[in-house]
Amino acid sequence: MKYSKQIIIALPRAEVFNKLEDPAYLKYWQQGFISFISLGDQRGAVGSRAKLKYKIGHREIVIIETVTKRVFPKKLHVIYESEGVFNSQKSYFEEEPDNSTLWITDNEFKFSGFMRIIGFLKAGSFKKQTQQFMEDFKAFAEEGKRIDKN
Repeated sequence: MKYSKQIIIALPRAEVFNKLEDPAYLKYWQQGFISFISLGDQRGAVGSRAKLKYKIGHREIVIIETVTKRVFPKKLHVIYESEGVFNSQKSYFEEEPDNSTLWITDNEFKFSGFMRIIGFLKAGSFKKQTQQFMEDFKAFAEEGKRIDKN
């Protein structure tokens, strides 16, 4: 499954990029976020990996993040892998004339095992979740609005 999403954030591109890639902020804009553990000493560099934990419903999900491309402040490409799910997310940041930033994400999901059924039946929920994360990030970045204190 492939899809793209985009949103305009009323902040300069470098500030958007920095806030987006800083794991200290994840808890403020990603629903269900529990923890981020770097799996090396080069956090954020190409090839760096991290272990992220989320609570979704009554389950905890572990996701391994791998940075595949980082061109500050223009591009950030990351792969997320969990049991039965492979997600490639390519983010692009374009400067807008009013000192805002257009954030575009190209997403590709591949499913295996039981998750093939979930991916087929719930394709729309993956797209909605991406959109919600982007909207929550925008609210946090622009206004300091936190999901834990709406």
